[in-house]
Amino acid sequence: MSRKRIIVTGGNRGIGKEICKQLVEMGHDVVLTARSVEKGENAAIEVGAKFRELDVSKKDNILEFTQKYKDEVGELDVLINNAGILIDDGMNVLNADLNVVKQTMETNVYGPWILTQELAPLLEKSSDGRIINLSSGMGAIDDLRADHPAYRISKTALNSLTIMTHQQIGASVKANAMCPGWVRTDMGGSGASRPVEKGAETAVWLATAEEIPRGKFLRDKKVIEW
Repeated sequence: MSRKRIIVTGGNRGIGKEICKQLVEMGHDVVLTARSVEKGENAAIEVGAKFRELDVSKKDNILEFTQKYKDEVGELDVLINNAGILIDDGMNVLNADLNVVKQTMETNVYGPWILTQELAPLLEKSSDGRIINLSSGMGAIDDLRADHPAYRISKTALNSLTIMTHQQIGASVKANAMCPGWVRTDMGGSGASRPVEKGAETAVWLATAEEIPRGKFLRDKKVIEW
């Protein structure tokens, strides 16, 4: 297995941090990003990754990050869009605060979209480029419900972005979305059914396995319905 250059957004805690940990242990060159410098640096030291500050909800910050990365590194094999927020507990489609919807979309969709746009040229230069979008079964249209409307719509949109990216990007790049399941993290809560190691498993597999699907939505390394 060749050493890969990998960027992971939202890597200071939870699933993102575990993804970074597993990838570093496999010998890959991992850039862990987070909006909090202190938390990000501490996490990077803990897992053995490199740290770069990045707030995916702010376009100017994304552009600054990507330009600096292009200038200083100039190579990328895998982009893992992990950073995300869930801030609409108690809301449904009829009482949703649209400011919360907007904030959720900025982090969960627009951030990954801009990052993909800016880093696509580097990924297309890789002999085995990959984009992995951390989505959720809560955004699957075949099981869509009225609760958590901001989060659900953002993940439905992220899934759509994955499909369109797959159709547009160069043939050397595989773009996929994945659902980690209900994981015991700050977002998932202590009552969640899965450990963080299981939540990270499919993302790590998509980043490193020799043969993976292309343009699909997966959970536990298996294709699921959009």
